[in-house]
Amino acid sequence: MRESSDINPARTLHRLLKLNNRLLQPFSVYLEHQHKISVNEFRLLMMIGRMQVTASHELAELTGVNTMSVSRAVSALRRHGRVNVTQDPSNRRRKTLTLTAEGTRLYRAMLPATDKVARYLFEALRIDEMMAFDRYLRVLIAALEARDEQGRSVFLERTRPDGIEPPGSG
Repeated sequence: MRESSDINPARTLHRLLKLNNRLLQPFSVYLEHQHKISVNEFRLLMMIGRMQVTASHELAELTGVNTMSVSRAVSALRRHGRVNVTQDPSNRRRKTLTLTAEGTRLYRAMLPATDKVARYLFEALRIDEMMAFDRYLRVLIAALEARDEQGRSVFLERTRPDGIEPPGSG
């Protein structure tokens, strides 16, 4: 991508990060303390609610949350009686996640707020702009998730600071 005087990738990245922070404001103001739930727990609970049955590694892939954070959030959700973790009978190494009755109640309680945020955000766009935005998101996410021939993250390899070796290479 070529820079112009109007477009600067670092400034655009800053705006994207600001967008993410602003999108989390209704969560932190209205839901976090009321329901005693962290942002990662919220993300996972909402995804499990949509999918109904999933696994931790699938949630990491779908949400972009790293596996350690997913593991911590699942443990917290389980500890608070919001998710069930059971062994998949067809694959004994896979543990499935489903919402408990309490998790389902919480999912249904928070779903309207999530829908309000989405409606508010995207009502500022025309349908063609929304379609273009969605396409841009898919292109950017694909670039961030790309793997090289050895299975390494192209993003992490290309953004590694000079002089820093990847973990496990020494």
